[in-house]
Amino acid sequence: MSTSLAESLAFIAQKMCIYFGIPLLIVGTLGGLLNVIVFLSLRTFRQSSCAFYLTIMSIVNVGQLITGLLARIMITGFGIDWTQTSLIFCKLRYFLFPIAALVSFTSIILATIDQYFATCFRPRWQQWSNIQVAHRLTAVSSIIWILHGIP
Repeated sequence: MSTSLAESLAFIAQKMCIYFGIPLLIVGTLGGLLNVIVFLSLRTFRQSSCAFYLTIMSIVNVGQLITGLLARIMITGFGIDWTQTSLIFCKLRYFLFPIAALVSFTSIILATIDQYFATCFRPRWQQWSNIQVAHRLTAVSSIIWILHGIP
């Protein structure tokens, strides 16, 4: 009886992964790409440091969906494990997925701090809210997380 229950649960997990994972992947990727298009299409957003952080976060989230969710759908839903057949994909997935999560979290935190500085009453703190600082902080934090991910 326990083997049939285990088989039933595995079958349910497989179907849930297919029927919920694929729409989530499609909608999430589309939403992330639309965010990037919106943030890059208007000049106001291209000059805003907060929009820059959100653009980086959207790009990284799309990468996270592709490396994480697509691989999970293929493994659980269809039984195709790319990590077993491709050494490059295996190493890239286990390297990029946690880095993408960390860069995404860092971007939203930096966007929050940037908004605080932009609305602060002290002019000295307001000058920290600009696009050059955003570029530098994003580059430095990405390098830190990449170095953190090196085994």
